[in-house]
Amino acid sequence: MANNLIELQKEFVNMRFGMFIHFNSGTFQFNSNPDVIDWEYDHENSGEPRRFPFDPQSWNPTKLDCAQWAEAGKAAGVEFAALTAKHHEGFCIWPTKYTEHCIRNSPVKTDVIREYLEAFRLQGIKAGLYFSILDLTQGINRKGCSAEDKAYIKGQLTELLTNYGEIPFIIVDGWQSPWGGPSYEDLSFEELDSWVKALQPNCLVLNIGSLDGLKHSDIVFHETSAGQKIETSFAGPGASCHTMTKGWFWRATDGEKVLKPVNWVLDWIERSNERNTSFILNSTPNIYGLLDDNLVERYHQIGEKYKKPAPIDEIPEGWATR
Repeated sequence: MANNLIELQKEFVNMRFGMFIHFNSGTFQFNSNPDVIDWEYDHENSGEPRRFPFDPQSWNPTKLDCAQWAEAGKAAGVEFAALTAKHHEGFCIWPTKYTEHCIRNSPVKTDVIREYLEAFRLQGIKAGLYFSILDLTQGINRKGCSAEDKAYIKGQLTELLTNYGEIPFIIVDGWQSPWGGPSYEDLSFEELDSWVKALQPNCLVLNIGSLDGLKHSDIVFHETSAGQKIETSFAGPGASCHTMTKGWFWRATDGEKVLKPVNWVLDWIERSNERNTSFILNSTPNIYGLLDDNLVERYHQIGEKYKKPAPIDEIPEGWATR
């Protein structure tokens, strides 16, 4: 497994530049709420009662166009992408059979996972998924992860990894992380990884909350927007991510704002790539399911200046752990 994992890590690092698409319940819940950034952090981390349960009837992206997202990503030069299949709130943007808290009970019942994967594959972009282990609606949190919770998680991962063709990587979040979710003692990385690899042996598992390097992740993930730094001594394999706007999910004023400049993006790509780390730029579809015009324009401007560096050939010591 180790040699194959090293090759998969190398392929990921050599993609260099990707697109992180945050599109889920947070898009509709918090776009006009200045008191909440993206999710109910205080409920998970401070024991506050839930204030923002999401009603599936609020999911109504009437102009959903994943092809538009993919075309913007292609114009920018991205080679891979990830979409939030389920974020911490727990709403599922595919018709899962494991909960009613999904698009089956929404005005727009389009399987966003399928639409997204088809659109990005058509553009030649490697399309992966993001999946939160932390689930506020289901009650899977830092207090524990029962056998029933594990069956729920495994069942949904099985749907995502068997119904949609090849998934090159899955980003897991809200597990053994500083911002919440079950601990290693309640759900080990080895158990989680084995579920994924049994379904798709070549699917990399990227753990956003990991503070243990490659011990609990196939790729070391740095959420740079949350202050996680790539150390100068780091030699990969890594992923880093950042936002063009204030939050991970769309805000009602985003279409009117001046986004972070092209050179800021290019600098992040370059600094990440120098440490064998692929950079993932966040994207925020709005409540209609479209990228705002200013964001699309910025992606085109990035593509006009972005020059992909040469691929790495020699693998530094320390890659792969299994």
